[in-house]
Amino acid sequence: AKGTLRSEGSGEVAVEGLRTQVSPYQALPTSSKIVRNLAEAQPVMVFKNEEERKKAVSKVIKDYAALLKQRTATHMGYPYNLAFEYGDLDCLLKYCINNLGDPWIESNYGVHSRQFELGVLNWFAQLWEVDQKEYWGYITNCGTEGNLHGILVGRENLPDGILYSSEESHYSVFKAASMYRMDYRKVSSLATGEMDCEHLKTLLEENKDKPAIVNVNIGTTVKGAIDDLDRVIEILYDVGYTEERFYIHCDGALFGMMIPFIKEAPFVTFKKPIGSVSVSGHKFMGCPTPCGLVITRSKYIDALSDDIEYLNSRDATIMGSRNGHAAIYMWYTLTMKGYEGFTEDVKKCLKNAHYLHSLLFSKGIRTMLNERSSTVVFEKPNCGEFIRKWQLACQADIAHVVVMPNITKEKIDQFVGELMESRARA
Repeated sequence: AKGTLRSEGSGEVAVEGLRTQVSPYQALPTSSKIVRNLAEAQPVMVFKNEEERKKAVSKVIKDYAALLKQRTATHMGYPYNLAFEYGDLDCLLKYCINNLGDPWIESNYGVHSRQFELGVLNWFAQLWEVDQKEYWGYITNCGTEGNLHGILVGRENLPDGILYSSEESHYSVFKAASMYRMDYRKVSSLATGEMDCEHLKTLLEENKDKPAIVNVNIGTTVKGAIDDLDRVIEILYDVGYTEERFYIHCDGALFGMMIPFIKEAPFVTFKKPIGSVSVSGHKFMGCPTPCGLVITRSKYIDALSDDIEYLNSRDATIMGSRNGHAAIYMWYTLTMKGYEGFTEDVKKCLKNAHYLHSLLFSKGIRTMLNERSSTVVFEKPNCGEFIRKWQLACQADIAHVVVMPNITKEKIDQFVGELMESRARA
C-alpha cells in the first residue's frame, strides 16, 4: 500500500495496464559526507603556427567527442533523455539567437525565435488547461530558473507569505527562499518521498495569520514521488485559507511532462487554484542544452514587471538574455513526436522501470518504485568505480536510476549484471 514501509513482497498497482510492485525503501540517515572529485581544466593552448593550432584543436575536440559517446552509453543516474536527434537544426548554430526580455513583446534585437517560443508555451498552456488570454510564461535556461520564477511570483503577490515545501524538494526551492529572504517551513515526507500532508496541515494551522506559498512536487528529485495536489488544496481550504491568501507552485521538472500521458495519474491543471507550473526541457523531452519553461496566470505577473527602454520590451523574466535555440529544440520535439510519441515514450519508461525494479528485487537488492514513476531507488552500491561509471545519483545509503527513453532492457541487463559483479567483489 502507498506510504507503507515493507522489506519485501509488497502490493501491486495498475499503471497504464502494467502491474508494478511498490516497495518503499526508506533510507537513514538522510545525508552523508560528500566526496568532492575536483574537475580538471582543459588548457587554452597557445601556438605561433596556425597549422599546428588547427591540428591540436581538432584532436582535442575529437577526443572529447569520443569521451561524450562513452559517457552517454553508461548514463543511468540522472533524468536526461539522451535519445534525441537535431541534425536538421545544425544550420541554425551559426546564429546568435537571443530571446531577451518578455517573449510576448518583441525587442529591438531581431535575431530571435519568439514565434517558436510562443508556440511551445501555447502547447503547454493547452496541456495544462489554461486559456491563452489568461496565462503568461517563458522558456527558461533550466529547471531551477522555473522554480525561482514561480516562487518569486508567489512572493511578489504575497510579500509576507511563508513558503512550505517538503524536505524531499529540489534544492532550488530552498535556494529561492534564501535568495528572496523568505520565511519557510520544511514539511516532513512519507517513506515514499511524498509530502506528509498531515504535517503540512499542522504547520499551516500554526501560521494561519500569514499567507501560504506552497511548492508541490510533481516527482521528487530522489524518489520520484508525486505530492497530492488535491489534498494540499483541500487542507488549505480546511485551515481557512481563501484563494487570495495562498499561492501554489508545481515543480514538474521531470514528471510534469510524463503524467499527462499516464492513465488515471493525478492531473496538473489550471482549472485547480494553482499559481504556476514549471518543467524542464532537457529531461523527458530531450534537448541538447539545459532549458525549461514556466507558466503562471496573467493576473500575477504584473507584480514583478517593468518596462525597459533599452530593450524596448518588458522585464518579467529572471534572466535577461535567453537561449533562443532552446525554444526551437523544444518546438521541434513537440512537433516531431506529438502526443502519440510522448505516450509511447512514457509507456516504454514505465515498463522498463518495472523491469529494472523486478530484476533488482529478484537479486535480493532492496528497491523501491513509486506508483506512476520511472525512478527506481535501491541500496547504494559499495563500489565507487561502479557509481562513477554509471553516473549514479546517491543520497545517504540509497541510489537511483531514472529510466528515460534511451534506457533499453539490454542496457538494464548490463547494468544489473555489472552491479552484481561489483557486489561479489566487495
